[in-house]
Amino acid sequence: MSAAAYDEMTAADGAIRPHYRAFADWLERTDKARIAQKRDEAERAFHRVGITFAVYGEDAGTERLIPFDLVPRIISADEWALLERGLKQRVRALNLFLADVYHDQRILKAGAIPADRVLGNAQYRREMAGVDVPGGIYAHIAGVDIVRAGAGEYYVLEDNLRVPSGVSYMLENRKMMMRLFPELFATRSILPVHHYPDLLLENLRAVGPKGEESPTVAVLTPGAYNSAYFEHAFLAQQMGVDLVEGPDLMVQNDTVYMRTTRGPRRVHVIYRRVDDDFLDPLAFRRDSMLGVPGLFAAYRAGRVTLANAIGTGVADDKSIYPYVPDMIRYYLAEEPILNNVPTYMLYKPQDRDYALAHLSDLVVKEVHGAGGYGMLVGPTSTAEEREAFRARILAAPDKYIAQPTLALSTCPTFVGAGVAPRHIDLRPYVLSGADIDLVPGGLTRVALREGSLVVNSSQGGGTKDTWVLA
Repeated sequence: MSAAAYDEMTAADGAIRPHYRAFADWLERTDKARIAQKRDEAERAFHRVGITFAVYGEDAGTERLIPFDLVPRIISADEWALLERGLKQRVRALNLFLADVYHDQRILKAGAIPADRVLGNAQYRREMAGVDVPGGIYAHIAGVDIVRAGAGEYYVLEDNLRVPSGVSYMLENRKMMMRLFPELFATRSILPVHHYPDLLLENLRAVGPKGEESPTVAVLTPGAYNSAYFEHAFLAQQMGVDLVEGPDLMVQNDTVYMRTTRGPRRVHVIYRRVDDDFLDPLAFRRDSMLGVPGLFAAYRAGRVTLANAIGTGVADDKSIYPYVPDMIRYYLAEEPILNNVPTYMLYKPQDRDYALAHLSDLVVKEVHGAGGYGMLVGPTSTAEEREAFRARILAAPDKYIAQPTLALSTCPTFVGAGVAPRHIDLRPYVLSGADIDLVPGGLTRVALREGSLVVNSSQGGGTKDTWVLA
């Protein structure tokens, strides 16, 4: 697998790529013992700050550190300019698609996307039909997963529009690198990422209910037992806004208030890190203890903005992903700048027959799956696993898609035996408010197990700092 992968630092002829040269020289000159010492230092610091995530269903304890690697992923200015244009184009089209399917449904009437794929989707919220959201923006925060294949070309692997996580690791990784190796930043023009919380707050304020000069923003968390709780607390603290749980909020006359020691205080914008189902027990799951009774009525009345909007999941579902290039052509009359990975839709008999005949070459994913769960990586699977998946596909073909196994690009990574290539992906965070913005780079995730293509932290992956050069 690795032989065919694109190496981010070294070209096929062994030459160091131009944007990596200065770092490669530094690496060559730096004593390996010093790097090992810095690695320990980073781990202790992350433990101290409490940068952890929870892995559900693990007996070994709920909290775990995400392994952090000291070799950055470096992106040249030209490449970033292309990625940035492609990401903005994609998120613009996804927001137009969401506004359309909850209103006029022009794209469905035109037959550009099969209506049953959207309206019959488990993530499509009929309650949102006809609900106007400020600025027509549904996905205020999008995490778009990008991979690079064998010849160095970029592909979008998936769009995360519900409650994309991981941005706190992007920020903390940069802080850590600057602290451990200030000399690397003194001699290079690396574009900053520290302003992300300011940008996020600015974008959230820009989508407050009409007529609000200075809207109050709050971050809604499911609570301390959520796997991304560190991030919820971190972002609230960095933006200087309140971190709240369901019981901290109440709704009166379709208006949301926060309980404070000085009495109720109105909240205009809620950056929610709680899934749709649990947001309001009166509108969705009645057994939810995480939500706010009456929140949906206040939202529908235009008295509060939710970021991301309810119902965004229909646009990031893996069964809708194959149609995103069509959305770009339909709404923007442009060709997609970033390509999708070719995808077989297994509800189509022809695609299904092909996939079943080539299971050992393909990656099969559940359309509602996330976190690296519920998937088959053909080349590393056993005959037993393939047979189990074959039965699942035949039982419910519309629940699966299949894609060719991409040889994800590799980046030098510190492992037990020294520096070795490991597969990576990239999640940039795209913010939509008054405009579409993103900080340069994003979260680079790395598969620490040799040969593994699964970068998710829940599956033992780690993270790296991502440098975009000026």
